[in-house]
Amino acid sequence: MFNDHHYSHTFCVALFFLLLSLIPRSTSLRFIGLTYSAPTATPLPPPPETISAALSTLKVNSLRLEDPDPTVIRTFLYTNVSLFLAVPNYLVPTMASNRSSTLRWLYTHVVPFYPRARITTISVGNAFLDSYPQSASALLPAITNLHLSLRDLGIRKITVSTSFSFVTAISTPFPPSSAQFQEPPGINLIGPLLQFLRDTNSSFLINVYPYNLYRLKSEIPLGIALFQEHPFNFRDDLVTGVRYRNLFDMMIDAVVSAMAVAGYESIPIVVTETGWPSSSTAANEVEANLGYAEIYLKGLVKHLRSGIGTPLLKDGVKEVYVYEMFDKKEGTSPSSRSWGVLYANGTTKYRIDFSSSKSNYLLEGSWINVALRIQ
Repeated sequence: MFNDHHYSHTFCVALFFLLLSLIPRSTSLRFIGLTYSAPTATPLPPPPETISAALSTLKVNSLRLEDPDPTVIRTFLYTNVSLFLAVPNYLVPTMASNRSSTLRWLYTHVVPFYPRARITTISVGNAFLDSYPQSASALLPAITNLHLSLRDLGIRKITVSTSFSFVTAISTPFPPSSAQFQEPPGINLIGPLLQFLRDTNSSFLINVYPYNLYRLKSEIPLGIALFQEHPFNFRDDLVTGVRYRNLFDMMIDAVVSAMAVAGYESIPIVVTETGWPSSSTAANEVEANLGYAEIYLKGLVKHLRSGIGTPLLKDGVKEVYVYEMFDKKEGTSPSSRSWGVLYANGTTKYRIDFSSSKSNYLLEGSWINVALRIQ
């Protein structure tokens, strides 16, 4: 039988998260964008000039570039498209130990183009701890060096951060109120990083894949992962009394809770990757199909466009980037998945209204709207 101390503790936790949910947060106009990365499949996607022209025609505004190619960046000079750049993981240890390598990267990818190209954010690595766990101690020095190098160049409006994978960064995500950050073994990273983000007005970047968590947690109903609106599609956080009707919100609020526990609840959150695979070569991944991928993307866009945020983050996340623009081979493993919104030849897969208004774009056979402004 629970004692009075238990009830008191539970009440305090519930009160804490109730107050957290009422905290006003300053966020800019939210949008959903797409990731563009170099293809490994054929036929090749259109040249950068074609992508730029399509973005201009569709009045789109944001693109995340993995391992950015300067020729792609150049095509967005004097446009209204904002660019999010990512430093490849293999460069992070070098940037941590050598400021000159950081400056070389900036002189190749930023200095020739900024501010004529609207570069807004640089992520130092992407889920770096997953790929280079032995180099975890290099991550914060690399971020700091890049930030200081930008300041040395007189560039103060580009924010610097790094992205994490949800499943490795967050412990005990269910219920969301119980979530905390997982530190790399032997490294004090999260607290100093969050302090850096707060000091520099930067965002916390996280890859949020409901598909991956659904695969890991057999108790998660498929409908909740797919934004399906059914009467019994919900899960309750018994500590906070919050009812969740989709897995995306549960994952975001787990991040919010972890940040609050660490004492940094006011830092904006950016979802650097999300999506649902339209196919998989693994025989047991039957949920990776075109139908479910379209349902997920439509549900995501509808949810973000509603502006209702999450139970603990009333203004919602600052930005969301869908992974990814084109299909490509994700390695040679027997479980390779296709995440593209476009096929490798540039034609579209889905009938989804990606516009910011209620008018409908029928996108079959045309270039898709890569980013939209959520009004």
